[in-house]
Amino acid sequence: MPELVRFGVSISAGLLESFDRIIEKKGYSSRSEAIRDLIRNQLVKMEWESEDEEVAGTITLVYDHHARGLSNQLLEVQHSYHDLILSTMHLHLDHHNCLEVLAVQGATKKIREIAERLISIKGVKHGQLTITSTGKNLP
Repeated sequence: MPELVRFGVSISAGLLESFDRIIEKKGYSSRSEAIRDLIRNQLVKMEWESEDEEVAGTITLVYDHHARGLSNQLLEVQHSYHDLILSTMHLHLDHHNCLEVLAVQGATKKIREIAERLISIKGVKHGQLTITSTGKNLP
């Protein structure tokens, strides 16, 4: 386990009370653990800003699979970026709508590029890119 360092923080009483409510609601065992998570989240966000940083994430798509040619277009794009796609999951939500989740890993710029291409295809009802760290740069 890494060496722990104690440090003090000055904060207004109102802000601390709000923070404590969040800690309780989310089930953190301590303020320290909540603060560590906030710091890690900020470090991950900084990784996303670098176009060349390696990240992992998911691309989630909802679409009507009856839309003419849509499935083929989605597959074409996915094949163009096969080196970034680790896995896909396809679910049938109802008779028309499908949910597709792609697990991706690669340079931030390329991950954003494939997500934007997929989400912008006519017939995709909703799309969302969620990026996280691969963890290799986190202490």
